[in-house]
Amino acid sequence: MDKNIYFASDFHLGAPNYKESRKREERIVSWLNFIEPTCGELFLMGDVFDFWFEYGTVIPKGFIRLQGKLAQMADAGIKIYFFKGNHDMWVNDYFTKEIGIEIISDELSIERSGKKFYLHHGDGLGPGDAKYKFLRKVFRNRFCQWLFSVLPPRIGLFIANGWSGNSRVASNKKEVFLGDENEWLAIFAKEQLEKEHFDYFIFGHRHLPLDIQLNANSRYVNIGEWINYNSYGIFDGEDLKLEYYNSVQ
Repeated sequence: MDKNIYFASDFHLGAPNYKESRKREERIVSWLNFIEPTCGELFLMGDVFDFWFEYGTVIPKGFIRLQGKLAQMADAGIKIYFFKGNHDMWVNDYFTKEIGIEIISDELSIERSGKKFYLHHGDGLGPGDAKYKFLRKVFRNRFCQWLFSVLPPRIGLFIANGWSGNSRVASNKKEVFLGDENEWLAIFAKEQLEKEHFDYFIFGHRHLPLDIQLNANSRYVNIGEWINYNSYGIFDGEDLKLEYYNSVQ
């Protein structure tokens, strides 16, 4: 590796309102400018948007500064991955066609510099949350997606924005650490280690930056969110670190 790998998640652009989302988008673009000279690969680990749905010829308006910056980075040869989160699981092929971004629907296992990574947004994993796991299957069902696509975009986006209005971002709910034994993504990672070794498990979704040692050789790192923390992960070929972006750098 001659350049770093960066991981970020849970931008939730579009929430809780246009003004706050626009400020966050500008901060994210500033961060992308900051990392670009040292970036070889960029993993966007889900919930980049608080809602996203691709109709045949229509996408949600806005977020043009982020899209333009990602296109510039992709054109410069930086490989970009976009994981479907629970808020933007209806991403289809728009970003692949227009920018060249690779879309990841679920987990992705990679190896870099002799280190094995397990990557996933984090939704639907681990014990509990049976209600969401059921809804996830419904929302990801192709027939259900087709039904939603039949709605005129004005109506579909109105419904979706109403749904987003009840999200954690809209209420500005800050998550709290549950302890190593109760963090469900840490539990999931430990179960995976019984089947296969990974050096790093990297997730978003939790809205809380975490770095938990699972055993002597494996760690669970949650890269947090950009509403309160501006947190991200960086792998330099030797170690994975959790960092925080200060726009005044």
